[in-house]
Amino acid sequence: MYDGCFSEVRALDNTFRLLSGKKASLPNYRRHLGPMLPGIVGDEPSASCLPMAKVLGMYRYPQISFGAAIPSFSNKAQFPSFFRTISSNKHQSTAMAQLIQHFGWTWIGVTAPDNDYAQETIQIMKSEIAKAGACLAFLEVIPKTDYEKKMVEIIQKIKKMSVNVIIANTPVQYVIPFLEEVIKQNLSGKVWIGATSWSISTDLSKQIKVLLNGSLGFAIHRGEISGFKEVLYSVDPFKSTDDIFVKKFWEEAFGCKWYNDGNNQTGMKEVNAGKIQPCTGLEKLETLDITVYDVNNFRFTYSVYNAVYSLAHALHQLFACKPGEGPFQNRSCASLTRFEPWQVLLFLKNIKFKNKAGEDVFYDENGDFPALFDIQNWQMSPDGVGRYIKAGSFDGSAPPGQTLIINESAIMWSAEHMQTPRSVCSDSCTPGLRQVTREGQPVCCFNCIPCPKGEITNETDLRECIKCPQEQWSSDKQDTCVPRVVEFLSYEDPLGAALASIATVLSLLTAAILCVFMRYRETSIVKANNRDLSYLLLLSLCLCFLCSLIFIGQPLKFNCMFRQVSFGMIFSVCISCILAKTITVIIAFTATNPNSSMRKWVGPKTPTIIIITCTLIQFVICVVWLAKNPSFPQNNFVSEEGKIILECNEGSIVIFYYMLGYLGVLACLSFLIAFLARVLPDTFNEAKYITFSMIVFASVWISFVPAYLSTKGKYMVSVEIFAILSSSTGLLSCIFFPKCYIILLRPELNTKEHLIGKQSLATKT
Repeated sequence: MYDGCFSEVRALDNTFRLLSGKKASLPNYRRHLGPMLPGIVGDEPSASCLPMAKVLGMYRYPQISFGAAIPSFSNKAQFPSFFRTISSNKHQSTAMAQLIQHFGWTWIGVTAPDNDYAQETIQIMKSEIAKAGACLAFLEVIPKTDYEKKMVEIIQKIKKMSVNVIIANTPVQYVIPFLEEVIKQNLSGKVWIGATSWSISTDLSKQIKVLLNGSLGFAIHRGEISGFKEVLYSVDPFKSTDDIFVKKFWEEAFGCKWYNDGNNQTGMKEVNAGKIQPCTGLEKLETLDITVYDVNNFRFTYSVYNAVYSLAHALHQLFACKPGEGPFQNRSCASLTRFEPWQVLLFLKNIKFKNKAGEDVFYDENGDFPALFDIQNWQMSPDGVGRYIKAGSFDGSAPPGQTLIINESAIMWSAEHMQTPRSVCSDSCTPGLRQVTREGQPVCCFNCIPCPKGEITNETDLRECIKCPQEQWSSDKQDTCVPRVVEFLSYEDPLGAALASIATVLSLLTAAILCVFMRYRETSIVKANNRDLSYLLLLSLCLCFLCSLIFIGQPLKFNCMFRQVSFGMIFSVCISCILAKTITVIIAFTATNPNSSMRKWVGPKTPTIIIITCTLIQFVICVVWLAKNPSFPQNNFVSEEGKIILECNEGSIVIFYYMLGYLGVLACLSFLIAFLARVLPDTFNEAKYITFSMIVFASVWISFVPAYLSTKGKYMVSVEIFAILSSSTGLLSCIFFPKCYIILLRPELNTKEHLIGKQSLATKT
């Protein structure tokens, strides 16, 4: 392990000389450093780095790894002197989650190896995928033993599922046999997302590359190392005679054998037999395919490069320290001939510089390098050659929203997916619908149901509906809020116009009847029925018809306060007149006996007292209502969906029903007295007509209550107007139409003799 680190010291020696401008040789460098190494660069695998990091951390000895990616190394309490120039697997999980979020994939499968290091990464990946709004369709762990059987089970499970995107967060030694089994089981049409551990591995066969066509993989960020390409092309087996690996590499790269290599008798025999070409050393490295000798894509090499330069910069800052400006006690500097590793560690924590590729090199508080990944797209060209195309990148240090950059035009999906593949458990819920998770399934598996009335969704895949403001309502598609319909019984409304017309016609008819009665006031039938009461009753009925007009139009403070009050007062006068008429008839017949005590009640005083008394009681009720809790206009958002009903709130509903109840009492009293008086003799007795009119009146208002309570909005007002008009029309028609018939069409019956009939009525009048 440490032998590999000494090889980096040579590079460190050259780097240090470049930085310091000195021409010191390696022995001179060691003379400055003494027997102590300033730090360790390595190792690559996490498994070997872990024990090494624990030991070095105890002594605060700087260690910079270029390949260990497990998240645990970010724990500075356990690994205080550990640094790395490769991104943590935590950042890779974040990048993968953002990638699937970018493409709208919500139904994801994951495969992982069965080892201690993978478990931590799996938990982080599950958390990041959940943050991205996606769900795991499956998470399958490939065991170390009996993995052939397990792989077959996993592939059969994938075949039965609708998942189209699978993250293979698996080392190359696990993923290659797994993908080979995928090919054998004829599982195709899936988008694979490869981890940095294998996505650009040269060990992938052509069949696997065909399978991965159109898939995506994460790779360690590729950086530029100035002059390194030329160095690699300058390798010469004749100049590197002391390097035992150069000749071996030459044979593997060019498919030849060294003829004069006495250690390889088999190779010499093959050369002599003409089965293989002899190596000449004149072969050109420039002719090699990049899959054999890649001199352009420096990934792990770039990480090693940054690691060496980091330690070199830390040493340079330590050597450049000026006494009195140092970071140690009393602002001192380290001894240049005998410094401690922990002193190098202090400078290493705070380095920040630009390398020759123009990229910033620094470590965060956890000793981690900036999270940088290249996103590769596996593509098969028409001639069958596989290649990696950079389709994007991830930079964890970029501002939010700019960390992931995807060039979708560079991506070539597989033949099964001519456009961006879909991988969802359920289709998206369009605006107007909301998601409801299926019982017992992940949140990504849902049904789409409409929003309740008055609520909307204006985006796809919303889980909660948005309640519209009070003045608005949901549209028919429930994808936007629209202004509510304002409703009230107006004169422009056909119903309002019809009721207003009827009320006007009936009021004019009543006025006409009043004119007839006044015109024929000296006739017997007008005089016989107490013409003053008839005048007052006709005037009251005319006002009853007209008061219904107050109910039509936009409710305002004035008409809300006085429409029910005016209706109650006018109807009280109207029914009081009918009651007075009935009582007057009874008194008239009872007072025919000379000894009757009722004779003193004969005359205009009795009906006047009755009318004033009955009306005064209703007046008191109305005054109390107006003083205590009068009616007022309000906007009703509840009664009808999607409407604002402009209405009058009755204030005190109890007093409102007191008013109606009092009218009912007057009507019942009038009905009872008229019913008892119906048997009185003589033609001019109108008690029968009053009785029938009260039956009509009571029927209308008894049916009004349930009808009023069962209707809403403008129809509630219409019901009350209809009750006013119909009850008033009943009174008008039952009491006055027969008299008008006689006055206008049968004047011969409008005589005293006809009204008296066979009995003498002189004493009764």
